[in-house]
Amino acid sequence: MKRMVILYGGRSGEHEVSLMSAASIVRHLDASRYEAVLVGATKEGEWYLQDPAEALRARASDAPLAIAKGRRVLVAPGGGLVVVSDGASGVESLSCDLVFPVLHGTFGEDGTVQGLLEVAGLPYVGAPVLGSAIGMDKEKAKELWLSAGLPVVPFLAVRAWALADMAALARKVSARFGWPCFVKPACAGSSVGASKVASAEGLEAALRAALEWDEKALVEPFVNAREIECSVLGNVDPVAFPPGEVAPTHEFYDYEAKYLDPDGARLEVPASISPEQAERVKSVAVAAFKAAELAGMARVDFFIDKRTGEVLLNEANTIPGFTHISMYPRMCEAGGLSYPELINRLADLAIERHVMRSKLSFMA
Repeated sequence: MKRMVILYGGRSGEHEVSLMSAASIVRHLDASRYEAVLVGATKEGEWYLQDPAEALRARASDAPLAIAKGRRVLVAPGGGLVVVSDGASGVESLSCDLVFPVLHGTFGEDGTVQGLLEVAGLPYVGAPVLGSAIGMDKEKAKELWLSAGLPVVPFLAVRAWALADMAALARKVSARFGWPCFVKPACAGSSVGASKVASAEGLEAALRAALEWDEKALVEPFVNAREIECSVLGNVDPVAFPPGEVAPTHEFYDYEAKYLDPDGARLEVPASISPEQAERVKSVAVAAFKAAELAGMARVDFFIDKRTGEVLLNEANTIPGFTHISMYPRMCEAGGLSYPELINRLADLAIERHVMRSKLSFMA
């Protein structure tokens, strides 16, 4: 039996979402193949080994995981993970065969933790360092997709210094997109820091709110569209699953609609779109996955313009939600891959990519 470290929590605005996602993974983990080893990352960024009873508690309830402080877990370059005890035992190796980083957002989904795990020499689920960083940075992802000839939602990147001349910036946004428009952090997830701006008067406040979460913000036009998502799974030969649709009951699909309001959105899997649109979404999702150097998994999000039917790329999430209502596992299930089988496949892909990289030469 392999030991899978499930790393959850973390230093991001999506900490609580991670607690729910990780608990769901524990509940669906194939106990005949994997032993769950829980490592909780606090909001301050400290990693702690959790008591095995926490995994048992998660299996027996619908509650999110908790994080108890105790034995610290550290990354040992070239030596995997180690556990530090306060007592005489000192430092000991933490035996594990692979890591599933269930860390949504900053310091988990952006390549930082992936870099740590690469240095430690451990297989891990999901995209590598470069792909994780690209997927997190919505501006850079869209630039790559544009260079690959893929259709994206138009955008304007704004840094804090540009706010010194708000009048000029508002004129630029008005000329390019008109009103309303959307403002969001370039590198954040779950719609944290995102807002809809009705006029030039609200632009500065929206930008300042977004820039609390990242060093740059994106401004995008309002698109009267259906919100479509697509699960992609694989390494060198990724496959896409039947798309799903998110129909928010809020003004847009914000953090509250996603995670706090049980009636925040209607989730339809598969989406009620034409076969031609579904195939278009799937083909573009795979192309976007490849262009962004992704691996393992991603949920690729789209808009379908209600007026023209045009399919537009919005963003890719390299560690999508795994809660009981999350779209990524639900779309995989709609394509015939059950939740436990999905976890097994993700683990296999992680080890496959690790074996491939281990054959490379890194020294002359």
